Amino acid sequence: MKLEKDQTIPRATAKRLSLYYRIFKRFNAEQIEKASSKQIADAIGIDSATVRRDFSYFGELGRRGFGYDVKKLMNFFADILNDNSITNVVLVGIGNMGRALLNYRFHERNKMKIVLAFDIDQHPLVGTVSEDGIPILPISQLAEKVDEVKAQTAILSVPSVKAQEVADQLVEAGIKGILSFSPVNLSVPKDVVVQYVDLTSELQTLLYFMREN
Repeated sequence: MKLEKDQTIPRATAKRLSLYYRIFKRFNAEQIEKASSKQIADAIGIDSATVRRDFSYFGELGRRGFGYDVKKLMNFFADILNDNSITNVVLVGIGNMGRALLNYRFHERNKMKIVLAFDIDQHPLVGTVSEDGIPILPISQLAEKVDEVKAQTAILSVPSVKAQEVADQLVEAGIKGILSFSPVNLSVPKDVVVQYVDLTSELQTLLYFMREN
């Protein structure tokens, strides 16, 4: 059960993969062995046709009329989301947002773990350790330390004017995936993936739909 070598899935489907994984983990914890597309859809808040279409990109995940094997699908999504092994993540930027992320315990929910944090050498927290034992280091040590912990994923939470400069440093250090909280488009090589989180935009979208309702 996997994509063909040259096959890609729509971005909207890709963004739902973690939701499917979460739902199957919940079903498994509730000792549900089989789940219909309607049950899955209702749990996520989409229609069952979307579930079936999403799953069709991965071949035969279930049989019509028999439902989906919860444990099998939980393990399947864990595999494609690389949640079978620990993913080391580095955080760059420990302002208000960065400190909140630093204290968010990703590893309690998934196998992702912030192992290092960085900021400018003069930042007062540089040289200290977070409450969870995460070293906060000067950004001048970025390349050296990223290599030591074998991290390929980074969270970027720096002022917009510094985002591209820091992204360049991350790429040079070997980072292949960046989750950016800076509201600017980053220029990176084709083999580096960037995912943007714009909280202001999300809040404005929420307010729009509230007015529409």
